Amino acid sequence: MKVLTAEGLVVSKSRSKRVVQAPDQPAVHKVRLENPHVIFVGGYAGSGKTELGRMLARETGWPMLDKDTLTRPVVEAALEMLGKSPNDRESETYLQHIRPREYEALNAAATENVECGTSAIVTAPFIREFNDGAWVNRTQAYFTSLGAITTLVWMYCDADTMRTYVRHRGAARDATKLADWPAYMETVNLDFRPTAPYVLVDNSASSRPLQEQAKDLLKAVYSGQVES
Repeated sequence: MKVLTAEGLVVSKSRSKRVVQAPDQPAVHKVRLENPHVIFVGGYAGSGKTELGRMLARETGWPMLDKDTLTRPVVEAALEMLGKSPNDRESETYLQHIRPREYEALNAAATENVECGTSAIVTAPFIREFNDGAWVNRTQAYFTSLGAITTLVWMYCDADTMRTYVRHRGAARDATKLADWPAYMETVNLDFRPTAPYVLVDNSASSRPLQEQAKDLLKAVYSGQVES
């Protein structure tokens, strides 16, 4: 104990108590709320939803559940077995048979965390889901039954900034989009917003820094004052 005290690894306290300390270790800030919170972050490709999710995860210590990270290897293998390109994200085969299973996996991962009393950040496009009032109501009711609170976040990004982000990330699944960007943008509704209450985060190049918006979002979550 004398050696540990001399090295600053143990601090003697009153009433014969000693406290272990690690002064050179970075502090880890983990936020544990009374009720678990699930933040669903949606947006088009290149809108910055994964970047926002990482910022929120670093600030809170909550697990980040990203659709591509969790499901991509299985999705690519399934597409190849079905005779499709592993980078296919547009065909009816993908949209009707594989995509729904991806979102089931995301919800299952979020559920497992909530059942352990842990909050989670879930990132995926969620375009169909956020536009489906029944899906939103069903999902929110389910997590409410588990004692969790849900927040929908929609990432807005203008077309030019979105293209820059998509190009810089260099993902193979974006090749079709970049090959004919104008045609892809015809499938994108920049005015899209979720059908249920949500938080809007603007990740355009002209907007406020994303870090500031992430902190504002968490303040609203902690205070229970999330508004659409």
